[in-house]
Amino acid sequence: MPTVTLKAHYDGERIVLDEPFDLPPDSPLMVTVLPAAADDQSGHALWTALSAHNLSRAYSDSEPDYTQADVKRS
Repeated sequence: MPTVTLKAHYDGERIVLDEPFDLPPDSPLMVTVLPAAADDQSGHALWTALSAHNLSRAYSDSEPDYTQADVKRS
């Protein structure tokens, strides 16, 4: 199965997908908990920071630190 990003939320007891998706039992998952965004701008800043963090993880310790200015839109 290819990697897929799905929107979900925590209902107080379990993680619930926001839209139906055919997910086989015992599928391996990675869960990223996001802070509640006050508006679209703060959500954009969050995704930019998350992208920069994961970009920096993709390289060795000898690579320079990356900032939000290094993340470019296409």
